[in-house]
Amino acid sequence: MARAPLPRRGGLTDVPGLQVGHAQRIGRGWRTGTTVVLAADGAVAGCDVRGGGPGTRETDLLRPEAMIERVDAICLSGGSAYGLAAADGVLGWLEEHGIGFRVGQEPHQIVPIVPAAVIFDLGRGGRFTNRPDQAFGRRAVQRASSGTVATGTVGAGAGASAGGLQGGIGSASTVLADGTVVAALAVVNAAGKVIDPANGLPWMHAGLGLQRPSAAERTALRDYLASVAAVSPANASRARPPVETLNTTIGVVACSARLTKAECHKLASVAHDGLARAVRPVHSMFDGDTIFALATCVHELVAPTLPDYLVGRGRQLAFNAVLEAGAECFARACAGAVIEARSSGDLLAYRDLCPSAYRDIN
Repeated sequence: MARAPLPRRGGLTDVPGLQVGHAQRIGRGWRTGTTVVLAADGAVAGCDVRGGGPGTRETDLLRPEAMIERVDAICLSGGSAYGLAAADGVLGWLEEHGIGFRVGQEPHQIVPIVPAAVIFDLGRGGRFTNRPDQAFGRRAVQRASSGTVATGTVGAGAGASAGGLQGGIGSASTVLADGTVVAALAVVNAAGKVIDPANGLPWMHAGLGLQRPSAAERTALRDYLASVAAVSPANASRARPPVETLNTTIGVVACSARLTKAECHKLASVAHDGLARAVRPVHSMFDGDTIFALATCVHELVAPTLPDYLVGRGRQLAFNAVLEAGAECFARACAGAVIEARSSGDLLAYRDLCPSAYRDIN
């Protein structure tokens, strides 16, 4: 099915029923944050964890055979396992607003369903003990909006590192021919390469408006990345920090169509293909790569008109178009996280090293 892309800065909130909010602290020993995807009316959800070292919460609830079908929010956070505490702040806010799974006859007898995943960014702001807590989650969900998604060095991406560069948050969206909106939000904190060394551009740069950076900038980029990788404990006093082996890319892929839990699981699974296009390599034993999938069920998938011998496969073909779009959106979201990031702390951003790549989009 043909797709008509929205503008480059389209994002997760283009999916009806979803809102996004960020909270972060940068400076004075801090460089971390939390991002919340709010589905106030609920969303069918799935999840696929591929990394060997994930930090997650409530993901078992999203297995197709589990009882819970809809979630109320997804919490993405820095802070490694400590940062999972941010989800408690989201739960508290949702409970106060009467949003959650009913477990009793009284209106207040609810349990909000908030799966979560975290990235490793401990100590990147200077103090190992500065990490998100309940207050971060509460602030992020309070700020949730259906407006344009803020991207770059914000929220859960505030302390992210992407292949030696400043990482961050990216988002992208696409509209299918039947009106289904497919979108993604990625928190890119990857040890793998995000830039193609052959041309100095992100692996997935098509459609982003970037130009090949100058030869001098490409050389500076390669030298910088080599110097980051070369730092060892013996010379750690130098200005640039080493690339930690503990990394993760996490995020959400979503659509406006009605999907089952099993289909959401498949959508999350295929979105990892998009991650693999944008970050190379991925899914190591030291990564916590985790992708959630949400379906807001605003409308049914529209099956295309088919020849008689294909009758019965129309919905499968329509769903397959969602899968293709989900992988593409997640790949573009990963690329967007890198090109929209701003330097923070000791890490330089791609835009600082290759400003000429932006000459047509600044």
